[in-house]
Amino acid sequence: MPYLVAVTLLWAFSFSLIGVYLAGAVDSYFSVFSRILMATLLFMPFMHWRQPPRLALGLMACGALQLGLMYLFYYQSFLLLTVPEVLIFTVLTPIYVTLIYDLLHRRFNPGYLLTAGLAVVGALVIRFNGLSHDYWLGFAVVQGANLCFALGQVGYKVLMERHPHHSPQHRLFGYFYLGALAVVLPAWLLLGGEKYPTSGLQWSILLWLGVGASGAGYFLWNKGATLVNAGALAIMNNALVPAGLLVNLVIWNRDADLLRLGIGGLMIIASLWLNEKWLGHKHKSER
Repeated sequence: MPYLVAVTLLWAFSFSLIGVYLAGAVDSYFSVFSRILMATLLFMPFMHWRQPPRLALGLMACGALQLGLMYLFYYQSFLLLTVPEVLIFTVLTPIYVTLIYDLLHRRFNPGYLLTAGLAVVGALVIRFNGLSHDYWLGFAVVQGANLCFALGQVGYKVLMERHPHHSPQHRLFGYFYLGALAVVLPAWLLLGGEKYPTSGLQWSILLWLGVGASGAGYFLWNKGATLVNAGALAIMNNALVPAGLLVNLVIWNRDADLLRLGIGGLMIIASLWLNEKWLGHKHKSER
């Protein structure tokens, strides 16, 4: 859980940095490519290349989904929606996480769905107003990102469970980024525009997002996913909503309903507590 909490705080700034400084000003395909390239280079020196082919290909598939395809959807969403709208439309991710995890294990756990559902309600309470005219298209694009993000993190968790004698995860994670790079490089070459960073601030943000949010962030998040049960993983996906809105409010002075933020945040915390107390002891084998 500490890994997931730390990354939640780290990622809370990413929404606003992208929405305020990059969206519409820097080509989204270039932004995605540059982030993943920096993250890939960060992990290359640690790689152990001699791995079972199934494990290596599985890691690349997880990266292609969770990071590559997800980012292509994610950055496009900022062209259609405001930062708070992007945040609120991510609330279905926990449902995808729980259902995909159960599907891969050929079972259905209503308890996980219940606690994730409570987290969804809490996130919806936080901000469900002020939707733009691009609501439906933006909603669909964000759901594409949510589904890819859920598939990737659950796939990584299950892959590590099925290969218990793997090398240390930091020695493997380069495969994850190579899979993402295989998606975003051709996307940038085929679809990318000519809007490149024009200021030191934009380059600095891309550097931070590449090395910090994408590099360290995704490694720590996926490592953390292997240490908690699927219910806690699902709920922590929604902790980004109040954290991201709080950062957006405090630093960029965007309007937000503090009462809703407080009530929704408490509901998400309650769902996490319920998961740990009610379901955690039943599924220690998943940790």
